[in-house]
Amino acid sequence: MRGFGVDDRNANPATVRQAMDLDFVDIALRLGAATLAGIVIGINRDLADKPIGMRTLGLVSLGSAVVALAAIQFHNAAETPDALSRVVQGIIQGIMGGISFIGAGVILRDTAKRTVEGLTTAATVWVSAAFGIACALAAWKLLFVATALALFLLFAFAWTDKLFGSKD
Repeated sequence: MRGFGVDDRNANPATVRQAMDLDFVDIALRLGAATLAGIVIGINRDLADKPIGMRTLGLVSLGSAVVALAAIQFHNAAETPDALSRVVQGIIQGIMGGISFIGAGVILRDTAKRTVEGLTTAATVWVSAAFGIACALAAWKLLFVATALALFLLFAFAWTDKLFGSKD
């Protein structure tokens, strides 16, 4: 349960419960970081003139963080770490599956031209949701490395779209 602030799986439930009671500053930090992570990825989409940008991806990441934080702060769930683990797993699966519908909304297929557009933008929606979950679980190292890699992919390989005539 490292991301929750508890390192020992056999921790005393009272210690786990205390770790779940996040103060206002911690909540604000986690939600703010999630929003910022989505905005950072959204800047790339705005610069590329894509249909989803800073506001949308900031909201996707924020929403994912809110849901994940709500799950780990649910009273009485912390008393049984195994149950909490299953709840968190279910929340993550629900967010990542559900957010795929927003991503699917930006994918366009032209059967006549045999092209598909919007896949990268859809992927940024999915990654932004993952960033929100990482922030909610205070997985800061994971967030920073993943954000750096996402930005590298988006900016460093943008030239391939021009090279291959792809629009996304």
